[in-house]
Amino acid sequence: MLQVLLSGLAQGAIYGLVAMAFAVVFYVTRVINFATGQLLMVSIMTVSGLAAIGLPTWLAIIAGIVLSTGIGVLIYFGAVRPVLRFDRFSFAWLVSTLGVAIVLATIAAIIFGPTSRGFPSLLHEASIRFGGASTTWQELLAIIVAAVAFVAFELFRTRTLFGKVGMAISSDPEMASAIGANATAYAVLAFAIGGLLAGTAGVLVGPITFANPYLGDTYGIAGFIALMIGGIEKPAAAMGGGLLLGVLSVAANTYINSQASDWFPFAVVVVVLLIAPNGLFASGNLFTRWFGRRRPTSAPTMTGALS
Repeated sequence: MLQVLLSGLAQGAIYGLVAMAFAVVFYVTRVINFATGQLLMVSIMTVSGLAAIGLPTWLAIIAGIVLSTGIGVLIYFGAVRPVLRFDRFSFAWLVSTLGVAIVLATIAAIIFGPTSRGFPSLLHEASIRFGGASTTWQELLAIIVAAVAFVAFELFRTRTLFGKVGMAISSDPEMASAIGANATAYAVLAFAIGGLLAGTAGVLVGPITFANPYLGDTYGIAGFIALMIGGIEKPAAAMGGGLLLGVLSVAANTYINSQASDWFPFAVVVVVLLIAPNGLFASGNLFTRWFGRRRPTSAPTMTGALS
């Protein structure tokens, strides 16, 4: 059981980072960026490609994360902002971000080839023993980085103007403009943070798996499922959904069969949506009822956010 928990948390940390990347963008813009998984892939392929031509691994990692962050911003300006300016209540961004995901995967396959490539090792491969279970330094690094990213973003969200105004902008952009808040700047920042989180997840998962132009589809779907399990309302809930999904997936592979993780997450998300449509960790749902009174699920007004 301890082995399942350790392996599940390491896997769930990756899912949680991708889910947070989805959630941060939605938190501000009410848009789900379906190219988020491909930002993870961009980071992986960039690091692998640059390391293969002799660039120091740490420089390749910086380049990969910077590129995924930059492409996240470009997605906003090229695929999201134009359709929102035309009609902010439409769902055209769903098609445009899916189109970007296909384009990014195709470009990566052309540049790097469609086959899997090696990824530079980041840490020593020796195992670490915890009681009767073991893990690797790379898996432990994934858990630590996810925890740091989660805490850092929550502090950023709750202690800065971004957190106080960001969600209110999504619910009332006209009022935001009236009081001088730059909705575009907040949206750009949200897409940049989403790209940063997805790119970081790519660097963490690359040494555990491999570099492949189509890996973004796998982790994009897993991150979206984690988002639905935890709750789309706030990034903290998304991270919780990712960790839970990771543990459940590893448990399914261990106790059902080695292929269970291909279908088990979909079964989990169906059950979750039936009992908690807003996600397990959304305000007023399931676990949150055990730890305090119910909070309103609606987005705050501009006046409330600034008070």
